[in-house]
Amino acid sequence: MPDEPRQNLYVYSGGFLTQPRIRRILTLAGFDIRLGAPGPQDNVGVWGQSPTAPRGEAVARHKGAGLIRVEDSFLRSVRPGRSGDLPIGLNIDRRGVHFDPATPSDLEMILAHDPLDDTVLLNRAKAGISALQAEHLSKYSCFDPATPVPDAGYVLVIDQTRMDASITASGADSNTFREMLFFAQTEHPSQRIVIKTHPETMTGDKAGYFTAADTSDRISLCAAPVSPWALLAGAVAVYTVTSQLGFEAILAGHKPVVFGQPFYAGWGLSDDRKPLPRRQRRLTRAQLFAGAMILYPTWYDPYHDRLCSFEEATATQSALTRAWRDDHQGWVAADMRLWKRSPLQQFFGQYAQVRFARGAKAAPQAEQTNRRLMRWASTDARDAVLVEDGFVRSRGLGADLVAPLSLVLDDLGIYYDATRPSRLEALIAGSTTLPATARDRAAALIKRIRAAGLSKYNLQGTPLPDLPKGRRILVPGQVEDDASIRLGAGAVRSNAALLQAVRAANPAAVIIYKPHPDVRANLRPGHISNARDWADLVLEDADPIAAIQACDCVWTMTSLLGFEALLHDRPVSCLGMPFYAGWGLTDDRTMPLSRRNKTLDLTALVHAALIAYPRYRDPVSGLPCPVEVIVDRLTHGDIPPATRLNRATAKLQGLFASAAPLWR
Repeated sequence: MPDEPRQNLYVYSGGFLTQPRIRRILTLAGFDIRLGAPGPQDNVGVWGQSPTAPRGEAVARHKGAGLIRVEDSFLRSVRPGRSGDLPIGLNIDRRGVHFDPATPSDLEMILAHDPLDDTVLLNRAKAGISALQAEHLSKYSCFDPATPVPDAGYVLVIDQTRMDASITASGADSNTFREMLFFAQTEHPSQRIVIKTHPETMTGDKAGYFTAADTSDRISLCAAPVSPWALLAGAVAVYTVTSQLGFEAILAGHKPVVFGQPFYAGWGLSDDRKPLPRRQRRLTRAQLFAGAMILYPTWYDPYHDRLCSFEEATATQSALTRAWRDDHQGWVAADMRLWKRSPLQQFFGQYAQVRFARGAKAAPQAEQTNRRLMRWASTDARDAVLVEDGFVRSRGLGADLVAPLSLVLDDLGIYYDATRPSRLEALIAGSTTLPATARDRAAALIKRIRAAGLSKYNLQGTPLPDLPKGRRILVPGQVEDDASIRLGAGAVRSNAALLQAVRAANPAAVIIYKPHPDVRANLRPGHISNARDWADLVLEDADPIAAIQACDCVWTMTSLLGFEALLHDRPVSCLGMPFYAGWGLTDDRTMPLSRRNKTLDLTALVHAALIAYPRYRDPVSGLPCPVEVIVDRLTHGDIPPATRLNRATAKLQGLFASAAPLWR
C-alpha cells in the first residue's frame, strides 16, 4: 500500500485526530488524513462500527467517496487502549469490517480467494502460531502465564461483554449465550463447565452475559487473568459466540463450537451452529493464520517509525509484554548507587515507579507494599531478584557511568555465579529444544553481531599493530575483584596467574594480552606491570573484536570476551566456569559442573544469552525493545548523547529518580 499513490482520508471522529499512533500508521499506509468534504476520488475513514461510524458512512454515500473501516489488529498491545497503551497494528479494510458478516470484508476475501499456498508464507504462519503460544501473547497480554488455570478436563464456555459490536453484527444476544451454555452441558454431560469471563468484565468496566448466578456444582466461573493458551490447553471442548478466543482455540488445535459468525467461522475449522453459506472454502490453521495475522493487518514498528512485518510486531509485543509481566507489581530496589537509579527507573518503572530503599528497610517495604525486591547482583543476596548488566550493554564503560541498554533480572542466582544455578543456566539448558523460528532468529542475530563487530561496551579502539606470526592466543585481562572471578574462577584467579598458565601450556605460541578496559581506565583493580614477562604483545586500547578476529583462539578465566570469541567462531579455553562453559562449546580446564549436562550449539547459547535472558530498552523511543533494535542503534550510531552521564549529573538524576513518586 505505501508504494501506491497517496489517498485522502476524510474523518469525522476525534479519535483519528487525537490519537497520534493511529494517525501515524494510516499515514505510513498511504493515507493523508483530512477534514472537510471528500470528493468522489477520496475516502472516508470510520472506526469499525463505532457510534460515530454512521456519520462517516452517510458522508461517503452522499459524496460518492470510498469508505475505509479501521479497527485494532488481533495483536494490539499489552493492555486495552483506554489504559494508554498504543496499538502495534491496525486492520484497514476497504470492503467491510472483519466481525460483520453482512458484508464480505477484505479479510474474508483473502481467506476465500487468495491462493494461501506459498510455502514460505505457510511456514511463517506455523512459526507465528508457535511464537504466540510460546510467549503467551494475545490481543492483550496483561496476564501472568503462571497464574493457575482449572484442572484439565473441562468444557470451556467463553463469555463476552454485552452488546459488543461483533455480537450484534452476528445477530446474537443474551439468548444466544444461554443457548450456548445449554448445549455445552447437554453435549458434554459428564464434563465440568468453566465459563471464562471477559477481562473487561473482571475490571468492572463492562457487564458480561454470565454471572455467579449461573454457577453450580458443575459450572464455575474463571475470572482470573489467566493465559488463554494455558486455559485452552486444559479444555476438552470450546464454545463461543464471536470471541477472538475462538480464533485462538483453532490455533491451539480445537474445533470450537461457534454460535455467531466471526471471521474464523465457515472455513471448516469450527463447528458452526449459524453457518454463513457463502463461506465454502476449507482452510488449514496455517492458512487461516496467514490471512488474519500476516496478510490482512498493517503492522507498525514504534522503534524505527515504519511499517513492519508480523514477526517484527510480535517481537515488539513480546518485549512490551515481558516488561509488564516483570514490572506491573512494582519494585523496591535495595541499596542502589545514586547514578544507577535513573536507569533503573527507566527500565523498570514504566508501570509502577521503582521505590528505592536502604539497608534493613528494603525487604519489609517490599513485603508491606506487595512489591518485588531487587538488589544489584554484586550483593550476592538470596532474598531478592538480582539485577546486572546485560551482554550487549552500551557504547562506553559502566564504570564510566554510561547508562546501560540492557539489564538482566535473575530470580534464581546470577549468570556469573557458578556456585549455584541461575535463570540463564536454566534457559541455556532448555534451549536444546528451541523451535526452528527461535533458532533462525538467533542465527540471524549472530550474523548481524559479527558483521557489525559489536561487543559489550563497543568502545572505539585503536587499529591493531602488526602482529607477530605464529599461533596467536588472545588473553583478556579481567577486573580482579570482580564477582565473576570470586564466584566463577578456578585455581587461576589473577591476570598474572592467567598469563603464566597460558604460557606454560603454550610455550611456542604468540600470546597477546588485552587488559580490561575498566582496568586500563584506572577504574578497577587488575593492572600488571610485568605482563611482557609472559606475553609477546600487550594491546592497550585495541578493539576487542578486531583482536579476536586476528587471533586463532582465546584463553580466559571467566571473561565475557570468551563468549564474544565464540560468536566469532574462535576456539575458547576456560580456566574458570563462566556461563558459556560446560555446554560442549569450550575447552574447559577446571572442575566441571555436574548440573551442566547438556550439549548444545552456539545458536542455542546465543538465544538464551542475548534474546531470552536480558531486558533491553531503546534509548530513542524509551520503550522496552527486542535485542535487534539495540543492534541497530549500535550499528548505526543512534545512541543519544544523553545516555553518557558525568558523575554529578548521574547522582542528581538518581536523586530525582528516587523521589519520582513525589513529582511524577
